[in-house]
Amino acid sequence: MLVSGVAPLLVVRDVADSVTFYRRLGFEAMVVWETYAKLVSGPGVLHLAAAGEPPPDRGSVALALPDPGAGSVVAAIVVQVADCREACAELAAAGVELLGEPSEPEWGGEVRAFLRDPDGHLIEINEVLG
Repeated sequence: MLVSGVAPLLVVRDVADSVTFYRRLGFEAMVVWETYAKLVSGPGVLHLAAAGEPPPDRGSVALALPDPGAGSVVAAIVVQVADCREACAELAAAGVELLGEPSEPEWGGEVRAFLRDPDGHLIEINEVLG
């Protein structure tokens, strides 16, 4: 099997609201329907789908929203940027709430900061140093 790419799919409450949020992160909407959207940023692709019962081609697997109140996540998105501090300043100015200030972890080599999207999905804004 030859894999030509991997793109995350996030389950969201409201596709239009989530498209608005991800546009603030620099994504461009390629497809937007009531229950689905495909966004791109550079070579990155992000799919958004409304929670709900499965279509016939997905068997019995329904899409469910995360529970941000549980204090844990089952998946996260890492968004690579050239300058984490600058990106976070732009996001904060646009009204996006960060979980903390950008910082370099003890192992070094990167600067990162975290936020949650409107549905509680964890997003890491990441800058590789050097």
